Amino acid sequence: MDATLSPPSTITPSSPASATEAQASAAGRTLTFITGSSRGLGEALARECLQAGHQVIGIARGRSDALEAFARQHGHALQQWQADLSEPLVIARHVGDWLRTQPGDWSAVNLVNNAGVIPTPGPVEATSLETLSGALRVGLEATLLISAAFLDATLAWPADRRILNISSGLGRRAMAGSAVYCAAKAGMDNLSRAMALDEEVKAGQGRPFARVVSLAPGIIDTDMQATIRGGSAEQFPDRDRFVAFKTEGQLASAEDTARKVLSYLSRKDFGQQVLADVRDA
Repeated sequence: MDATLSPPSTITPSSPASATEAQASAAGRTLTFITGSSRGLGEALARECLQAGHQVIGIARGRSDALEAFARQHGHALQQWQADLSEPLVIARHVGDWLRTQPGDWSAVNLVNNAGVIPTPGPVEATSLETLSGALRVGLEATLLISAAFLDATLAWPADRRILNISSGLGRRAMAGSAVYCAAKAGMDNLSRAMALDEEVKAGQGRPFARVVSLAPGIIDTDMQATIRGGSAEQFPDRDRFVAFKTEGQLASAEDTARKVLSYLSRKDFGQQVLADVRDA
């Protein structure tokens, strides 16, 4: 992914018809933002949230025609905002600005930071600086900035506010050939713990607070797994193990994982354990 020196000046929204549908009947409903929503786990999670009656705003570089068609067919409230998350300042500001125009009368509002990039496995010096920078910005900086904008813009809302960061086991243990991804996910985990402590302070002061979880979703059959298997055995010692995950049928589908993730997001005890794994739920 190539980073640019100046970020794009606009965010491409969904079509006018979809945006109109998404504005309807906010009261008593759940609003959910999902980054990386155009494919893989993010797309599957957006679909599950729509089926559960959430108003969904997907944020991704691309857009999912299948998701748009699904929402229109079933009358679900969907917006897809196209934005380059490797330049996250623009979209973070847009999220905050948009939220400030809303009445704030949802019963619940969620932010799911799902977007991530894993370059072809190998040592950092074998990867371009632009690719490393883009991966870290998508995986960590975007999570930080969008979370900050989300929390600030909804500070006075009475809604149940939740931030779910989609982490990885590689944030909790290192693996050769995956330094930038490990760094992004480890940073996400510690960011989540620190934000949760800040929210705990607010709760202790009787102020509105949000709940934060960094959730490892397990090993999923997505394009990211295909990228990992595409690494060379010379530069990626664990390659054969990831190939075996696929050939031995150990990968969960994005759809099954999305159902488990949404179930976790909906738990009454969400936030009591900041670092979590969906397989332990």
